[in-house]
Amino acid sequence: MGNFTKWLGAGLGFTFGGPIGAALGFAIGSFVGGFSEADLTEEQREYQQSDGSSIRGGADTQSGDFEMSLLVLASIVIKADGRIDQKELDFVRAQFTGMYGKERANSAFKLFKGIVKKEISARQVCMQIRSHMPHASRLQLLHFLFGIAKADGFVTESEVEEIRKIAGYLYINDRDYTSIKAMFYDESDNAYKILEITKSASTDEVKKAYRKMVKKYHPDKLVGLGKEHLKGANEKFQSIQEAYDRVKKEKGM
Repeated sequence: MGNFTKWLGAGLGFTFGGPIGAALGFAIGSFVGGFSEADLTEEQREYQQSDGSSIRGGADTQSGDFEMSLLVLASIVIKADGRIDQKELDFVRAQFTGMYGKERANSAFKLFKGIVKKEISARQVCMQIRSHMPHASRLQLLHFLFGIAKADGFVTESEVEEIRKIAGYLYINDRDYTSIKAMFYDESDNAYKILEITKSASTDEVKKAYRKMVKKYHPDKLVGLGKEHLKGANEKFQSIQEAYDRVKKEKGM
């Protein structure tokens, strides 16, 4: 395994164990003959001893934890419509290349192709994630999942339902779910949905909603995940700004 195992272990905390860890072990075993989750555990232990790193629980989410959570949840969504579309696979690879660079993205995508072969419980995975990952990071996961679903040009009902269930398992409420979903649709009232208001909202209510959304989705909330994850955060934040500008124009503010 060598450098690949070192790359995998270096940024992992809570995702090394539980159902996500099991999925990683399965994925690695799919392209490394005779390799098991137990082998992954042993190599991680050896890496910790040589590097001085530790697997941490609690509320701290390391960059690798976010990355592995994305891979596992993406594998669930991408299979929701009963097929694996090449455009969706290309989107996953492109997103990881943009975030991590070509070499690391290739390793991540190799893992992904192994993970996607395994039947995984979305509920169990999400229970593990929500126990360790802060709300802002979970919102970013949801944003990424909608991006995958939309990669082939449209979002199927089965994909929407799968993402909705994942949102519930992650303790993301309906308002946040609807707001993020609206960022990927082109409908007349989407700007209002993104800001979590109705078309009847007053000028003061619009301004108040905007301030609330800026606070909730500001990229600074994800700085702890590393600069590689800020692009997606900035895209989400830009959607908030564009929605606000559209509502202001419609209302003559």
